[in-house]
Amino acid sequence: MIEDIDVVIEKVREYAKSAVSQSRFDHSVRTAETCVKYCKKFGLDEKKGYLVGIGHDMCKALDPELLMSIALRDGKPLSDLEKIKPELLHGRAAAVKLQEDFNVFDPDVIEAVANHTFGFPGMCDLSKVLYVADKIEPGRDHVTGEYLSSLKNLTLNQLVLSVLQDNINHLKKKNRTVAAESEELLKWLEEKVDEEI
Repeated sequence: MIEDIDVVIEKVREYAKSAVSQSRFDHSVRTAETCVKYCKKFGLDEKKGYLVGIGHDMCKALDPELLMSIALRDGKPLSDLEKIKPELLHGRAAAVKLQEDFNVFDPDVIEAVANHTFGFPGMCDLSKVLYVADKIEPGRDHVTGEYLSSLKNLTLNQLVLSVLQDNINHLKKKNRTVAAESEELLKWLEEKVDEEI
């Protein structure tokens, strides 16, 4: 439970607007709106959906040293990939900031924001929604009406699996590293989706 979530949303929104570029902020607004849409569809709290969407990238513009020092306050070690590319820590840093600066301690909200970049096996439904919304908000180049309609009838797990597979294929095409967490998430989701059939 987040006390006065509307006030918190407004404060996070104001902070994000001042902390990142206009285009990044616009992406965050579209992600928040996409989260709300999927929260509605899958019976989740829409306000929490908006909050994770608007706050997920608020640390994106911080310099690598600061990003690292904030992210490490969550008590988790850095992965090899995070050491090489500290910008990948922006979600973990944003989750720490939500707790320290905005008194948000809702475990699903913190988990969703901290893990929106790679995802992980066992993630909660709000985390799944943010993971998807971040990658398929309407400002993304590959997101066409046709693409969105191909996702329309999927369960939440099928939706995350489809978006994750597209993301992994995109990274491989560009010869970029696929995070171990994403590979583990892929295996976990494939099992989950098999169970649903």
